[in-house]
Amino acid sequence: MSGTSEEHPVASPTSAGQSGPSVVVAGGGTAGHIEPALAVADALRRLDPTVTVTALGTERGLETTLVPERGYPLALIPPVPLPRKPTMDLLRLPGRVRNSVRRTREVLDTTQADVIVGFGGYVALPAYLAAGRGLLRRRRAVPVVVHEANASAGIANKIGARVAARVLAAVPGSGVAARGRHDAEVLGIPVRASITGLDRAALRAEARAHFGLPAEGPVLLVFGGSQGARSLNEAVSGAAAALAEAGVSVLHAHGPKNTLDVAQVNPATPYVAVPYLSRMDLAYAAADAAICRSGAMTVAEVSAVGLPAVYVPLPHGNGEQELNAKPLVAAGGGVIVADAELTAQYVAETVVPLLRDPDRLAAMGAAAAGAGHRDAADAVARIVLDLVKGAKP
Repeated sequence: MSGTSEEHPVASPTSAGQSGPSVVVAGGGTAGHIEPALAVADALRRLDPTVTVTALGTERGLETTLVPERGYPLALIPPVPLPRKPTMDLLRLPGRVRNSVRRTREVLDTTQADVIVGFGGYVALPAYLAAGRGLLRRRRAVPVVVHEANASAGIANKIGARVAARVLAAVPGSGVAARGRHDAEVLGIPVRASITGLDRAALRAEARAHFGLPAEGPVLLVFGGSQGARSLNEAVSGAAAALAEAGVSVLHAHGPKNTLDVAQVNPATPYVAVPYLSRMDLAYAAADAAICRSGAMTVAEVSAVGLPAVYVPLPHGNGEQELNAKPLVAAGGGVIVADAELTAQYVAETVVPLLRDPDRLAAMGAAAAGAGHRDAADAVARIVLDLVKGAKP
């Protein structure tokens, strides 16, 4: 892909022939921003088949693949990378911000957007700035809904909250709220229906056959996000022999840029290593427990399907990944282990006994499911449609 984002036309329907509400979702960059946006888009279509949803994104993000795959038009805007905290770096970006906002205004005008739903990150900020009448003298203001998925809000959503009609969050105390409120409205994280409606028990046999796993016996699912995680890879593969000897099979997504060569100790309890899992629904259905990072979307999906998990927060950033997992762990649906403490010995001495304890797994699974928010996507979609009604003359 070459050239600038401005060379790419808006891929969404124009006002000609458009009869229903027009909604723009802004959540590009990472899957943690894109998946909630698409889950809300799906919910909007279910609740109102006349709705038109356009996704904002940049040519650098995963949205260039994920959005078209889900059947939504993608409008590209110039990226505006943001610092993790308010710093002088933000003041050095006025030109880039201005260009991105101008392009976003074109998208809003072309789609005749009724509402913008932002999920944070460098795609959401231009949408928030372009929405208001006063900021850039737009002919009309477009109502904004902000959703914060992380336990600690980013700068884009903090800015968006200042102009938003509604501010929503996954958990209390995220640090973002609408004017006049001490906290956002807590609804959970929007998760796609294929996950929230997943019947793990009913899909278990199909899922295990799909991955070449045995029909009986415990299965450990390991994944570190779309790119994998080296520390998870090393710790779990290092415990391969202990897992096999205990009768535990493994389904391990090691990441497309990583390799994992694990000797098969026992053919009856295979260690299945793959670069990427395109069918997470089947992966969840095949597993009895997981070892994973604790990004907001991961925690939301794992809890929604009622899967016990060992969460290994990313050891970088502001510690938000640990904060994401704490409410679920407090409810009894998982445990947290520091990245440096996840070793082959930990897997052998702590994870293996968990997988050999059906009663504990069942209790943790029930607690995880109880702590999740399966209806978050529909709840956000209803708020959006209510705003559309209020915005229409």
